[in-house]
Amino acid sequence: MYTCGPTVHNFAHLGNFRAYIFEDLLRRTLKYFGYRVIQVMNLTDVEDKTIHASNELGIKLSEYTKKYKDSFFEDWDILRIERAEYYPAATEHIPEMVDLIQRLIKAGHTYEVDGSVYFRISSFSDYGKLANVQPDKLKTGLRVDSDEYEKEDVRDFALWKAWTPQDGEVFWDTPLGRGRPGWHIECSAMSTKYLGTHFDIHTGGVDNMFPHHENEIAQSVCGYGDKFVNLWMHNAHLIINGEKMSKSLGNFYTLRDIISYGNSPRVIRYFLMSAHYRQLLNLIFDPVTGDKGSFENAKGALDRIDEFRVKLAEIKKRKTNDSIDPAVTKILGKASAAFEGALANDLDISGVLGAVFSMIKDVNRLLASNDISSRDADLIEEKLKDWDRVLDVISPDKEESFDEARIDELVEERNRARREKDFARSDEIRDQLASEGIIIQDTADGTRWRKK
Repeated sequence: MYTCGPTVHNFAHLGNFRAYIFEDLLRRTLKYFGYRVIQVMNLTDVEDKTIHASNELGIKLSEYTKKYKDSFFEDWDILRIERAEYYPAATEHIPEMVDLIQRLIKAGHTYEVDGSVYFRISSFSDYGKLANVQPDKLKTGLRVDSDEYEKEDVRDFALWKAWTPQDGEVFWDTPLGRGRPGWHIECSAMSTKYLGTHFDIHTGGVDNMFPHHENEIAQSVCGYGDKFVNLWMHNAHLIINGEKMSKSLGNFYTLRDIISYGNSPRVIRYFLMSAHYRQLLNLIFDPVTGDKGSFENAKGALDRIDEFRVKLAEIKKRKTNDSIDPAVTKILGKASAAFEGALANDLDISGVLGAVFSMIKDVNRLLASNDISSRDADLIEEKLKDWDRVLDVISPDKEESFDEARIDELVEERNRARREKDFARSDEIRDQLASEGIIIQDTADGTRWRKK
């Protein structure tokens, strides 16, 4: 699978991570069902934005992009996104791009203007089928030089851009002349190098469908004479409070921004995967008023999971008999079928999460009328860990981890103080734990603790 990666001219924003989380869910699902996955994600480190920004700062292109490449991988690790097998950078694959352009020239799909090479879209009869662009709207013979352009601007696009003074020191001397590649050719050349001329899945945001993915198809099919991709998967946009995210509206957030407002990476990951990838995902969030809306809902869902796992841990500590309750087996079997069925149904995340919470509800109902064994609790915990191979939101973030043994000792000391009517010490321990983000709950079944 090939996934369109970042243009490393700035820190990745939350909308980018909507795509990356969808692709992570897809990757993990394929592995969960036993497939061997080879994933390639490009790093676009040469195009209009990176060139202009580096020139304005008076630094080398590689120096400018390194900062954002490094931050990109830091953000990925923070959100628990699995690493792809390959991250090819565009600047390291110029020979492959030149080779593909030469193939297209030889096959008669291009023309040259002032040293730049353009793809003639009228030479490819299937152009526009992916994005359902009507052939009569194709502006044959009209050219576009910008790397990114509007959907309505259906024109011949640049494969190779001749050097201009505005490019400064960013150029390569090649058989095509001095210049640099257009944006679209990069993905065709790099995907082919690592996956071959025909591979299984290509993903990206819906905004990439046209013109970028349409251009990829044209270049690759015309250059290599193969089908290119079996399945295209595109995720819908993230919007904020019902509006498109943009700097002009003041609702543009990077991952670092969102974390700085007190939202944990685990909560953010849960939110970003909580709607089907082909549906718009609306973030309700206002840092001015303190309304965390969507993140509060995500945290509430994760709190339910955490509280449930605390119950399981208490059962395992009691070391009750090792018999397996048939009711537990039935609940887990039903939940597993629902979980896997939803995953296989085009990543139906609502069904997937529904299976998790239905299982929790069913086990809680069983606990209300009947105790379960430590072996039952082990089986349930194993099932949660198995599902977390796909979701990776069930276990807490590292910074959210707690020394459970120490907390248990403090809780027991508090209970002992209460029994001895030493309420000052009891309150002191309660306040100490509260300052550490631990809430004490006194129930009919004993004292429990949970994270805030």
